[in-house]
Amino acid sequence: YLKSTGQLRSLSTSSLNNTRKADIDILFFNRCAKVGSESMIQLLGNLETINGFNLDHFGPGKGTRRNLPPREQERVADYVFRLGAGSAYVEHISWINFYDFGLPKPIYINLVRDPVERVISWYFYARNAYKNAWVFRKNPNANLKSAVWFKKDFNECVRSGDPECQYVPYTFVDSTGNFKRQSLFFCGQNLDCLPFDSPYAIQMAKDRVEREYAVVGSWEETNVTLTVLENYIPLFFSGAKRVYYLNKESLENRNRNNRKPYVAEDVKQMIRKNFTNEYDFYHFCKQRLFKQYLALNHKEFPIN
Repeated sequence: YLKSTGQLRSLSTSSLNNTRKADIDILFFNRCAKVGSESMIQLLGNLETINGFNLDHFGPGKGTRRNLPPREQERVADYVFRLGAGSAYVEHISWINFYDFGLPKPIYINLVRDPVERVISWYFYARNAYKNAWVFRKNPNANLKSAVWFKKDFNECVRSGDPECQYVPYTFVDSTGNFKRQSLFFCGQNLDCLPFDSPYAIQMAKDRVEREYAVVGSWEETNVTLTVLENYIPLFFSGAKRVYYLNKESLENRNRNNRKPYVAEDVKQMIRKNFTNEYDFYHFCKQRLFKQYLALNHKEFPIN
């Protein structure tokens, strides 16, 4: 498409690289849930010594929340700023506008994943014994889920109309937390970002990606993502491809559920119908990623 419309010729790394728009050399990976962010954290950990930066993935957070009041946003922004140049910070959090608090803008990155595969992954992750043991250890007074809940079949959950597996467009409230709004991590803290699969929220998320994010990659396109990260953010990702492939097995298996039950294709199709705009956002991010990649590799893709 880019070749046939003449857009390939006009692609340039300078116009597609927001790294230069950052005010301070702090990397902020405000990671989406269930996109392979644990693998990115491990990769950053491997690169930390090589590239001479400091990685922080603990921070001041009090658990993952969809939106933070301004005071909490400022607390996070100030914490990130105080890490200083040459730091990388990771947290499950929606985009924060540092300018709202008079602070310099960091280098934002993130990852995306097929929207339906994400929510399926979350469904089984929420039922993971290790995850629930960790939650109970942190909060011994938490209510334990029933055995019926742990054994609930996802296919039946969707087909039967169980509220847990109904991803209804424009809803604000979820019957259970499921992180179905991938776009929310990019849209930000505005309440207009909350209605699920809302065209307005999706457009705001696209604008954020276009203006604020240096790179939004995807492990579905591993080589492309690593190449773009290396070239657009070399301060943190120089040598990323070599380091990744040296540690490929451990990185690819990080947090992977190898016993995830089978999900029928007709069930996936039922769900996809409710993720129309989320898919639009997902494809937008991947198209931008490929534009960044193609801008580096004009010679490999002849125009004539």
